[in-house]
Amino acid sequence: MKISPRFDPMASCILFEGDCLNLLKQMPDKFVKLIVTSPPYNLGKSYETRLDLNEYLAQQKKVIEECVRVLDDSGSICWQVGNFVNNGEIVPLDIALFPIFSSLGLQLRNRIIWHFGHGLHASKRFSGRYEIILWFTKSDKYTFDLDPIRIPQKYPQKKHFKGPKKGELSSNPLGKNPSDIWDIPNVKANHIEKTKHPCQFPVELIERLVLSMTRENDWVFDPFMGVGSTAIASLVHNRKAIGSEIMPEYISIAKERIKKAEKGELQIRPMDRPVYDPTEPTRNLPPRTVNLKSAKNLQPQLLEPKGKYITRRKKR
Repeated sequence: MKISPRFDPMASCILFEGDCLNLLKQMPDKFVKLIVTSPPYNLGKSYETRLDLNEYLAQQKKVIEECVRVLDDSGSICWQVGNFVNNGEIVPLDIALFPIFSSLGLQLRNRIIWHFGHGLHASKRFSGRYEIILWFTKSDKYTFDLDPIRIPQKYPQKKHFKGPKKGELSSNPLGKNPSDIWDIPNVKANHIEKTKHPCQFPVELIERLVLSMTRENDWVFDPFMGVGSTAIASLVHNRKAIGSEIMPEYISIAKERIKKAEKGELQIRPMDRPVYDPTEPTRNLPPRTVNLKSAKNLQPQLLEPKGKYITRRKKR
C-alpha cells in the first residue's frame, strides 16, 4: 500500500477528526511502531454509546484487528483499560479483551498495573484505585529499551558481600526496572495537565511506553486520542504521532496543546517527580515546560495540513 501525498510523511503529527476505523483503513500495513490507547469503557459517557457488552467487544475487535495490521513486526500494542460497570457489578475489561488479542497471534509481555491515589468513592465496594495496561507484541523480536525509564535504586550503594564481585556495586548505576506496578497520579482538578476531558491520560504514563518501546522518528498511534496526551508524549521525545478522535472539542484541545508546546508554553508533570507526600512537601519538582522548537529542526512540518486521505493498494 502506498501513502497518498495528503497523508503527509513529512508531518510529525497527524490528527484525524472522526472514527478511528476510517483512519485505520487508510493506513499502510506495518506502518507504526507503537499503538497506545485507552478506549471507552462502555459506560455511556458523552463520547460513547453504551452497548451490550458482547456488542462492545465485537466493536473493539474490529479496531484491534486493524491495529494489528498497521503494526510493525517489531512493534507493541498497549491497551489501557479499567472496568465496565453494570448494575453495580464490575467486569474487568482487560480480562474480557485478552482473548481478542490472543486470537490475533499477539503475545502478552506484561499486565501493567497503573495505581493512582484519587478517584470515585464507592460505598458498596472498595474504591477502585488502579487500571490495567495490557502490553502485547507482534513477535519475539520487539523493540524494548529499559535504560530510558529506569527509576532510582532503593539501595544505590548496596555492594556484593562475597564472591568474585565482592565490594562492587550490586545494582545497576543507571537505576532499576520500574516493575509492572506504576504509581503515577491520574489527571484530576489540580493536575497541571488538566483539560475538559473527564478521563485524560497523564503524559508521563505514555512517556514510559514511548521511550521504552520506540526509537526516535518512529510512528506512535492512538486510535482513541482524546486531548492528545499520546501525541505530546511522542513529540517531546522526537517520535511522530498519529491520533484519531470523534469529539471535535477534544481535537481542538489537542491541537492547542501542541501549538503551546511549539511555543514553549505547555507544562506537564515531570517523569521524575515523586508522588506527593504531605509530610515532605518540598520534595516535589516544579512542572516541566515543553518546547518542541528543537523537534521542528528534524521535522519542519509539525501538524499535517487538512485534507482527505486516499490510499491505493498495490495490485498483486
